[in-house]
Amino acid sequence: MRQGATAEGARRPLVAFDFDGTLTVRDSFNAFLVWRAGPFGAAWRALTLVPAALAYLVHRDRGVLKAALVRAFLRGVDTETLNADAEAFAAGAFARLMRPDALERWEDWGRQGAERVIVTASPEPVVAPFAARLGADRLIGTRLAMDARGRLTGALDGPNCRGAEKVARLEAVYGPGLRLAAAYGDTSGDLEMLGIAEIPSLRGFVSRP
Repeated sequence: MRQGATAEGARRPLVAFDFDGTLTVRDSFNAFLVWRAGPFGAAWRALTLVPAALAYLVHRDRGVLKAALVRAFLRGVDTETLNADAEAFAAGAFARLMRPDALERWEDWGRQGAERVIVTASPEPVVAPFAARLGADRLIGTRLAMDARGRLTGALDGPNCRGAEKVARLEAVYGPGLRLAAAYGDTSGDLEMLGIAEIPSLRGFVSRP
């Protein structure tokens, strides 16, 4: 059955949620990296990122900065290990990261029969266990490049999923000229996605666990 369709062929409402800061109270990718490396390991790796952080002040490319994070914290990690670590992180962090009011809106759309998609700049493997717990119909996020042995190269596989790229990725799945029933975000990187929604919501969720 195609995405967004019911058994009778009618189109289901399609609703897009940003993840970090919208469904969650803070950035899940940074929290995952610190959790995985430990406080001392994270501090040491952060020191190696000083040149990349200084360069960001000039180029302002979040994708380049994210790739630097991946190189510092995850380069060489195999897919199986990454997925297992992401699952363990989600199991322990889900309750303390998710916004109760965002979850209520998420569940409300589910009760209405909507197709719910998470569209995030965070790497897909890190967010995937959260999406599974939420019962998301689809996850669209930043992809990480792998080598022939299934290990992270430290680069991104395609653009950072932010800004106009969120709309491009949605249209790649659902077709050009897409209109969303609703979209939820919290930063300027969500504005293009909110711009194709009948109900746009920026920073509409504020509660904390």
